[in-house]
Amino acid sequence: MNMRAPRRRGHSPAAPSASSSRSGPDRGGRGGRGAASAPRGTCWLYGLHAVQAALENPDRKLRQLLVTAEAEETLAEKLEGGFPIQPVRTERARLDMLCGADAVHQGMALLADALTAPDLDTVLEQPGPVLVLDQVTDPRNVGAILRSAAAFGAVAVVMQDRNAPEETGTLARAASGALEIVPLIRVVNLSRVLDALKTRGLWVVGLDAGGGVLDGASFHQRRVALVLGAEGAGLRRLTREHCDEIAGLAMSSQMESLNVSNAAAVALYEMFRHR
Repeated sequence: MNMRAPRRRGHSPAAPSASSSRSGPDRGGRGGRGAASAPRGTCWLYGLHAVQAALENPDRKLRQLLVTAEAEETLAEKLEGGFPIQPVRTERARLDMLCGADAVHQGMALLADALTAPDLDTVLEQPGPVLVLDQVTDPRNVGAILRSAAAFGAVAVVMQDRNAPEETGTLARAASGALEIVPLIRVVNLSRVLDALKTRGLWVVGLDAGGGVLDGASFHQRRVALVLGAEGAGLRRLTREHCDEIAGLAMSSQMESLNVSNAAAVALYEMFRHR
C-alpha cells in the first residue's frame, strides 16, 4: 500500500480461528536468495535480535543453533538465563548457505519450529489496537509492521492466509524480535474477521486515500482495528466496504505517499499518543 495524504477541505459471534504460521524455504527477497530449505514446519531465524528473542521465547520449539565463535560470545553476554539449547560452532560460509549470501546473519542462525498463533478471541482479551493487513506480501514490510506493533501496543497483526508471506528469517529479522512478542494471526476470510471485530466492539478504520485525516484523539474511548492494504494497490474494494470508516495520514503536500510499513508506524503512533 502507498498511503496517500487525504484531501483536506478549507457483537457477538466468535471470531474465526487462526491457522498456525507456516514455514519453508526463505524466499524473502534479497535476504533469502540462495537460502537452503528448512524442514517443513520450521524456519531458519538469523540476526542478533531475532535469534535472541526466539531463544528467550518459551513458546518456541528450538531445533539447532549455529554460531561462529564471535557470535556465541555475543549471545552469551545477551542471554540472562544462558543458552536454552547447546550452540554448535560453525563457519560463516555455512551460515551464508543457510540464510542466503546477502543475509545479515551476524554469525548466527537458529532452526526453530514456526510459532502457533493464538485464536483471535484470546488475543482480544488484552487491551490495545489490532492491525489487519490486506494482502501485504513483502516479508520485510510485515516484519517492520510487527516491530511497530510491538512498539506501540498493538495486540496482534492479522492477515489473510493466502497471498501473505510465510514465517521466514527475512521476516523475523525485519521484525527485530517483535515476531516473538506480537501474534501474527492468519485467517481465511478477512471480511468475516472485520465483521467479527466489529461485534467485539472495535471500530474498523481503513487506512487509505479518500477519507478524512486519522485523528487519534477522536478514538480515545474506542478500541480500533487499523486496516492496511497491499503495496501499490491499497485496500481491496470488499475490504473497504467492511470498514467503519476510511482515513488517511496528515502529510506534507511535498510527499504523495508512504510505504505500508511506514504508514502503519505513523498510524499506530497517532493512536498511541492519544490512548
